[in-house]
Amino acid sequence: MLQGWFLWFILFWVVILISLMAIGGFFMFRKFLKKLPKEDGKSVMDWEEHFVNTTRNLWTDDKKELLEELVSPVPELFRDVARHKIAGKIGEVALEDKAKSITVDHVIRGYILATPKRDHKFLRKKLNEMQIDLAPYEHLF
Repeated sequence: MLQGWFLWFILFWVVILISLMAIGGFFMFRKFLKKLPKEDGKSVMDWEEHFVNTTRNLWTDDKKELLEELVSPVPELFRDVARHKIAGKIGEVALEDKAKSITVDHVIRGYILATPKRDHKFLRKKLNEMQIDLAPYEHLF
């Protein structure tokens, strides 16, 4: 029989391990759902990759730097994923406009659309720090 402090030690580790597995499983399941094909036969991640690859030649160095500046508040661990998701949405916006190159307007609109609503407060703060007028983009928030 387990007794005393050893019982509490084992119970503590059981709770910790189950919690960590649940958190990991949640993120793995979200990734799995994004990989499932939709009605058109492509998944969310497939479309994201398509938009990034299709618009790769439309990006200029200054727009890439602007994107880097916009994703700088994202923690380092998630920055690559965020950059790719935002670049995909920017590419989608540019293709909808039939643009010859990515503009600042495309970058800002794509960034707003790709950012979850819960993070719009931080997004507004970052755009204000960069002295970007948000009036033309209020309808996107």
